[in-house]
Amino acid sequence: MRAFEEALQGSGLGPVAGVDEAGRGACFGPVTVAACVLPPQPVDALAGLRDSKKLTPKRRAELFEAITDTALAYSVVHVPAAVIDRRGIQAANLDGARRAVATLAQAPGYVLVDAFRVPGVTAPQLPIVGGDNAARCVAAASVLAKVSRDRLVTRMAERYPEYGVEGHKGYSTAAHMDAVRRHGASAEHRYSYANVRTAHEHFERSQ
Repeated sequence: MRAFEEALQGSGLGPVAGVDEAGRGACFGPVTVAACVLPPQPVDALAGLRDSKKLTPKRRAELFEAITDTALAYSVVHVPAAVIDRRGIQAANLDGARRAVATLAQAPGYVLVDAFRVPGVTAPQLPIVGGDNAARCVAAASVLAKVSRDRLVTRMAERYPEYGVEGHKGYSTAAHMDAVRRHGASAEHRYSYANVRTAHEHFERSQ
């Protein structure tokens, strides 16, 4: 997991930042993008770090604390549903990635991004398909984004209890879409998503 970082550091291109997102496929709440710069040396507390989706919630929470305690710099950006509707998910995702890198307390010499290139990032970058399983700093960003978003959406559930988002975290489960058909979509739903729009229209027709 440290091979990319070691090679770049050894070539004088550090510090190396990893970038990843969470919530791209959800239809409620923000897309959350994180950037993270880890120390160049191994960190025992980060053993087992990998793609956040492959970790249990308990392990993600433990790694989140370890990452925030040991990172040289990190940032987390939430791009809300209204911006996703206005800009589109890809543009919103890229906007979040640019902001996450730009707000790091330590400017990176190189950026590793999960899956796709981010235009506008001034440091050289390398998109890596499956980067959250291939590069330690990208995996760290994955955990930061996932845990931060899950915690935010869980707080949102207190304002919108009818949707059960504390369980599905805003993804398009059958129960979630049924709730939108019964209650209509909220201000935190992504109306530009066809399933939300269709379910909300069903609600409006039933009134």
